[in-house]
Amino acid sequence: MRLITKGSVLGALAALGLSATAALAGEPLPWQMGLQPAATNVMQDLVTMHDGLLILITLISLFVLALLLYVVVRFNEKSNPVPSKTTHNTLIEVLWTVIPILILVAIAVPSFQLLYFADRSANPEMTLKAIGHQWYWSYEYPDHDNLTFDSRIIRDEDLKPGQKRLLETDNRVVLPVDTDIRILTTSTDVIHAFAIPAAAIKLDANPGKINETWVRFNRPGVYYGQCSELCGVNHGFMPIAIEVVAKAAFPTWVARAKREFASNTGTTNTRVARLAE
Repeated sequence: MRLITKGSVLGALAALGLSATAALAGEPLPWQMGLQPAATNVMQDLVTMHDGLLILITLISLFVLALLLYVVVRFNEKSNPVPSKTTHNTLIEVLWTVIPILILVAIAVPSFQLLYFADRSANPEMTLKAIGHQWYWSYEYPDHDNLTFDSRIIRDEDLKPGQKRLLETDNRVVLPVDTDIRILTTSTDVIHAFAIPAAAIKLDANPGKINETWVRFNRPGVYYGQCSELCGVNHGFMPIAIEVVAKAAFPTWVARAKREFASNTGTTNTRVARLAE
């Protein structure tokens, strides 16, 4: 029998605290199964639909397996030495045609509803433009005097304690919570893809074309993503880091970022602006 000590209890509580903190961040976790915790209503709806379809396809698979087992047992050569000459059964043929159609319709209706809900916001409150390059991202805030900066991966040798390998950037995107945000994507060279799993965002960034989606984060936090389109030798080194802050804190960051990034307007050479510690 294992002895439970005060130290082990405190260690367990600390581990639970770390797990809860990690769960609130939009990042992959060791041995994680399932999708990342939803940070937006779109992602929550997507998770709900995913889980519902998983139950449905499991029931269908079990039903088909049961039919196969019944056929093996009931109609093998020993149990049924004289096979039936039946070639048609109107009721069964109608059922195996109509029931799959009804199932597909039941799936299609919420699928299209979610697809259109995730497409774009009717009344966005601000716009973020993400521009893909080989191999980094640059961002523009058109509603904030075209504030512009680059965001590059922090290399392994430069990582600080607590920073995520292959996910942390030298300059995070900063966005306000509870705000409808239009996201535009494009590219200056090859096809990239702007992807934030916790927000259910995955949108191609095509050269010479602007694609659009939207996001509304439900809670503050740091949400990570990566380029999700093979774009060259350093494709795996194009992380995306979005820091979602309270609405009251966002104007403060914008004011300071405008000062620090003043020389970047219309260029892609940037410096780093951070929220005050």
